[in-house]
Amino acid sequence: MPRPPENADTGPTVAPPAADPARRRWIGRAAVLGGLVAVAPLAALADEEDSTDVLAVEDLMREHGVLRRALLVYAQAAEQLRHAQAIPADALHHTAELFRRFGEDYHERSLEEQHVFPAVIAAGGQPAAICRTLAAQHRRGRQITDYLLAVSAGTDVGRSRMAALAGVLDGLVRMYQHHTAIEDTVVFPAWKRTLTPAHYSALSEQFEALEKRMFGHDGFEDAVQRIGAIEQAFGLADLAALTAPAPPPAPAR
Repeated sequence: MPRPPENADTGPTVAPPAADPARRRWIGRAAVLGGLVAVAPLAALADEEDSTDVLAVEDLMREHGVLRRALLVYAQAAEQLRHAQAIPADALHHTAELFRRFGEDYHERSLEEQHVFPAVIAAGGQPAAICRTLAAQHRRGRQITDYLLAVSAGTDVGRSRMAALAGVLDGLVRMYQHHTAIEDTVVFPAWKRTLTPAHYSALSEQFEALEKRMFGHDGFEDAVQRIGAIEQAFGLADLAALTAPAPPPAPAR
């Protein structure tokens, strides 16, 4: 299968949609008292959920959505390899490239490891210990991505490597399924509790600026298009076709 044209860093070129310039515009509320700023606690900002802007935690979690779709591709590749079925090596390679650039370089290194984990670790408690484990898993994930980029660099995956590659993919998928779920349900809420509304607002703007600096446009929308093209190559693009079959009749009691 011929490989689609690539950019130097991010894989097949897909024209991105126009970014919304107001997507994260949000101002923390504060009351000015005698020249001092009294910032309302995050819990008091009940109308935040009604905002259409994309703030930092939502941004992190939707980026997880892209990575979870990459994990579904890895799981599909592993299943085919276990049955000695050929896989589109170029599509697997593009998945690893996307995981490296968008997941590891941007989401993990530039956001979580620079902003989220340090604040949670400083606050202490069980979430701090979890962040240390998550950071170690980031390092292991990068080792695995190096391996995936190497073994998928050719036009196909030889039969002699299929079983080993399937095992590596299974391990990565299992690790990151739990990893992203713990971040969404434990770490991100713990991180948000460490921030004032003004700091949270500033970080949301900072995340957007970093995304544009690294990708030159809306990196999330581009990643969504890229993973969509990869899903096509693995037969995963039709969501309706992935609906689970009905269960058999329940046993009589």
